[in-house]
Amino acid sequence: ETFEMLIRLAENYTSTLFCKAYRNMAAEAATHVQEFFTDVGLFVFGADISTEESVNRFFDTLFPVIYNHVINPGLTDISLEYAECLQMARRDIKPFGNIPKKAIREMGRSLLPSRTFLQALNLGIEVINTTDHLHFSKDCSRALLRMQYCPHCQGLTLSKPCMGYCLNIIRGCLANIAEVDLHWQGYIQSLEKLSSAMSGTYDIEHVLLNFHLLVNDALLQARVSGPELSEQVNKVCGPPVRKPMQSPRCSLDQNNQGLKMFSRDSEETLASRRKEFISQLQLYRAFYSGLADQLCSNELAAADGLPCWNGEDVVRSYTHRVVGSGIKAQSANPEVKVKGTDPVISQIIDKLKHVIQV
Repeated sequence: ETFEMLIRLAENYTSTLFCKAYRNMAAEAATHVQEFFTDVGLFVFGADISTEESVNRFFDTLFPVIYNHVINPGLTDISLEYAECLQMARRDIKPFGNIPKKAIREMGRSLLPSRTFLQALNLGIEVINTTDHLHFSKDCSRALLRMQYCPHCQGLTLSKPCMGYCLNIIRGCLANIAEVDLHWQGYIQSLEKLSSAMSGTYDIEHVLLNFHLLVNDALLQARVSGPELSEQVNKVCGPPVRKPMQSPRCSLDQNNQGLKMFSRDSEETLASRRKEFISQLQLYRAFYSGLADQLCSNELAAADGLPCWNGEDVVRSYTHRVVGSGIKAQSANPEVKVKGTDPVISQIIDKLKHVIQV
């Protein structure tokens, strides 16, 4: 939502520039501004489009508009065919100097990391949801039943499982989930690095909200070199061919209500929100490896030194070997049999590896 609001705000800034400084061409330019920022949104949210092509298309379509209203104005608009010739000639004539190239560079640098960041966040949600809804094996279910409810049959309703016994069962049940841990830690580390690198020319907020200034520089440059541009255009497209139609005037009826909600305070910048989010995420770096221990020590198992349930009776302490986390460690688990890796978990691990590479 923040990214969507940011793109809308940048579009609003650019449309407002035309309404204030180039009022007679604002209505025509508005369509091209809207198309450009639609492309920006599509790219950031994962569509397979080229940022370079989007920037070039924006400046291509802008050239006939400024030519018609500023460089070679007339009482009527230039014809559609003539406008198309101007669009085709824009990259050779270079009416906006090096500004389109600068815009391509800045957009490419800032949009790609943001797109990757959003893709990574979506994968993070998928990892959480997948591990949240895994089905446990029958062996795990039986072991949990024995641990939680079998003492009740002997009237031992207040007894809690021994710590070692609890760890063996929960680590056995969560063996597949523990396999995610290494890749989850790598994922958070990569997200951290990407987030801290998204500054300066890589900061989407800075680039998008200053795009209207680049556009203004481009228009000024075209206006200053108007006579030479007219000469070049005449050579390529001939003198302007006009059609009897007036352009509609600018409408300043902009919907600013939603945009006011986007605070520009230092605490509410995208960078500061990202930083806060990453610092929260760091607390869950070892979530998957420590989940069994957390469950046993916080909720399920008896405190050290107290009599506890070992699966058969209430005893002073659990005497079987306590295994570690993960699939490999489970071969020695005396309480739960674990068969191989869950294909759903393997798929999630592959996706984490891929996003870390990206």
